[in-house]
Amino acid sequence: MPSVKMTQHLYRFFPILENRTITVPASSVAEILVAVNEIAPGFTDYVLDEQGALRRHVNLSINDAIVIDKKTLSDHVPEDGTVYIFQALSGG
Repeated sequence: MPSVKMTQHLYRFFPILENRTITVPASSVAEILVAVNEIAPGFTDYVLDEQGALRRHVNLSINDAIVIDKKTLSDHVPEDGTVYIFQALSGG
């Protein structure tokens, strides 16, 4: 099953995810986010906008490749893959 890892600051909002290995039965990024949301309700509200697309300041990668489809999140995640969720740094 694919695994999910995220930056430390997300645990402040979703402490139930901290200090646990997150593996979910899914094959697309969208399915993985739904599965994480089942563990930590409200998670998708934090990373997705009102249309269900990835928020502007959130990035996702599958292993070492940034997710391409940020609108429908259809990128395939291999069975042994890892999805990394992190906030993009911005500002000046």
